[in-house]
Amino acid sequence: MPPIISARNVGKTFHQLKRRPGFSGALKNLFSRDYTDIHAVNGISFAIEPGEAVGYLGPNGAGKSTMIKMMTGILTPSAGELSVLGRTPHANRMRNAAEIGVVFGQRSQLWWDLPVHDSFALNRHIYDIPEARFADNLAFLTTMLDMAGFIDRPVRQLSLGQRMRAEIALSLLHDPKILFLDEPTIGLDVVAKDVVRKFLTRVNSERGTTIILTTHDLVDIEEICPRLIMVDDGKLLFDGELQHLRASLGSRRRLTLEFGTDPGPIALTTATLSRDEGAAKHYLLENEAISLIDVLNEVGRGHGLKDVKLEEPDIEEVIRTFYQNKARNGGVRA
Repeated sequence: MPPIISARNVGKTFHQLKRRPGFSGALKNLFSRDYTDIHAVNGISFAIEPGEAVGYLGPNGAGKSTMIKMMTGILTPSAGELSVLGRTPHANRMRNAAEIGVVFGQRSQLWWDLPVHDSFALNRHIYDIPEARFADNLAFLTTMLDMAGFIDRPVRQLSLGQRMRAEIALSLLHDPKILFLDEPTIGLDVVAKDVVRKFLTRVNSERGTTIILTTHDLVDIEEICPRLIMVDDGKLLFDGELQHLRASLGSRRRLTLEFGTDPGPIALTTATLSRDEGAAKHYLLENEAISLIDVLNEVGRGHGLKDVKLEEPDIEEVIRTFYQNKARNGGVRA
């Protein structure tokens, strides 16, 4: 089966007017204009298979939203080849729109003064969804996203979390093959984020919907997307699984040993002491090959060990380490 999305050396360049300061500069701009080329996307290549959930990650200005807009057909690439659902997105925008769903966290597709259900009914006619299919999908989405309590209320009366759940439901009513999500959990509280994350994971696993997610909330990536595509300055830096990224950067696992009483200094060759709190001693395990059993064998008996806690590095630490390495040596790519 061919990739559902394929990008080969895709680029997008914007021509930005260089404005001269002051009144005299404004006059000069009328007769002589200089432009600067801004390479928002620069030679990016990747392939996404049907049913994948991919996090598209990068700092502000890295070109994430530009790439999403090209994949949805809103923008035309300046260079390279881009295929979505076997078609060129900007040349087949109407055909592709019938098979994709899009959610932009900062922009609403719902009608502000209408009840949520009316926006859903309007979309049924826009996408020509059969009535039985619409009813089944609406029942599923209403239950999964817990919308029964506000589906008959005007959109303007909804909280941000309620509105975002309705936005996601709206984008899935027509059973799209691909769901593009740009910052879907921005501004949501912890409970609302949890509902959205669990729902998206279920839609991906049970319905096989391909998900492309851009976000600054790294927990979204960790819970929804096994695969990461990382970009910066418009260029591809990493494409692979999160676990491979962790392995490539070295696993700085954190180990806490709790004793009944302070046993005094315990120096280990298998772990590096990071903080000594007397009865609680904190270590870093930087060698992936060293197991917890190795550490405990070295600690030995007779110290009154009560409890052991081993923590994997969280995604924020992994991403921070990645970009720190990139700043030092020009990046990491898999």
